[in-house]
Amino acid sequence: MFTLPALLHDAAAVAALGGLTYTLVVATVAAASVLSRNPDRRRDARATLTILLRRRGAR
Repeated sequence: MFTLPALLHDAAAVAALGGLTYTLVVATVAAASVLSRNPDRRRDARATLTILLRRRGAR
């Protein structure tokens, strides 16, 4: 019974780390799409952003 709080704590830590990593990736790609001088690179970064930020609509 004592392992359940530790398991929940570890799961929360992993979820927080995953969320932070995802946020950093999106911020990096967004910065690349705005700050890049190469139009091809900006286009690729914007396409990557649309993939990363895709939201599912109502079915």
